[in-house]
Amino acid sequence: MATIDQDGNPVHKAVGLISAQDAFAALTGLVDAVQEAVVIHAQESTKQAQIAAYRDTELKRIAAAEQLLDKYFTQVFAERSETFTALLGRLDTAMEAGDAQVAATVLGAIVEVAKSSPLAALGDLSAVRAAFDDPDHVWEL
Repeated sequence: MATIDQDGNPVHKAVGLISAQDAFAALTGLVDAVQEAVVIHAQESTKQAQIAAYRDTELKRIAAAEQLLDKYFTQVFAERSETFTALLGRLDTAMEAGDAQVAATVLGAIVEVAKSSPLAALGDLSAVRAAFDDPDHVWEL
């Protein structure tokens, strides 16, 4: 039951007195904890800035690669278009002339051009796909 003073206010009894040494130790602990929090915040902010810079660099690299591939495919498919146009013209000529041998040869060329991918000669793209699918793959930059 609480003790009431003469004005009707509760009187709190001190359970134990706190020494100056205990108060100073608590203050030192508080200062140390705040300083550590400030250091950790600064370190994490630096890491976040580094990650953001890395992200920005990689996005620029990806954009540059996309632009290069876009130009490459535009060029290659334009060349392929010209090749197909020429081959189809030769096929028409051979068919009109009734030359089955030339028509078969031209048709074989058309099929070979159609089967080839613009990047097929550069290597096996399935290895790149497998690397993307492997979460443990280490990409060296």
